[in-house]
Amino acid sequence: IVWNGTSAGWLGFDTDTELCARIADATGIATGTSVLALNEVFLRTGVRRFGLVTPYVADVQDRIVRTYRAAGFDCVAERHLEDLGNYTFANYTCDTIADLVRQVAEHRPDAITVLCTNFRGAPVVNELEHALGIPIYDSVATAVWQALRLGGVETRRVAGWGSLFTEVALRG
Repeated sequence: IVWNGTSAGWLGFDTDTELCARIADATGIATGTSVLALNEVFLRTGVRRFGLVTPYVADVQDRIVRTYRAAGFDCVAERHLEDLGNYTFANYTCDTIADLVRQVAEHRPDAITVLCTNFRGAPVVNELEHALGIPIYDSVATAVWQALRLGGVETRRVAGWGSLFTEVALRG
């Protein structure tokens, strides 16, 4: 069971750790979350400096940056859209998200994350990774990656979703 939500990014990673423990205790099933998977990917790939792209408001974005800083990850560039909604996050086009990723990429982070599970980051990852030469980890994709791993499925079988499914699989 994998929780595909990103609130632990601003509430603290312990919220997802506790959620996973409670689900595992109640069901006996392996668990994960998109945020904990992202953190694992950062650790596996040696990311220390990252770029952050979200639709969130400044307050939430600032809390995400602080949460990651406390865990040893430095956000060197960020872009956000000041959207108060949730459903509305899905209304942004892939072109809008790709533009934000390109702006963050100018700061040459070790990796970029598109953090919001109602935001269409996954479809732009593959093309942008090739164009920019920077790994991009979308939070929807990290949840899928984690679910496949927990289910014993070889992630390298997934094509077109970026280096997360191919290169990261080789590192662990």
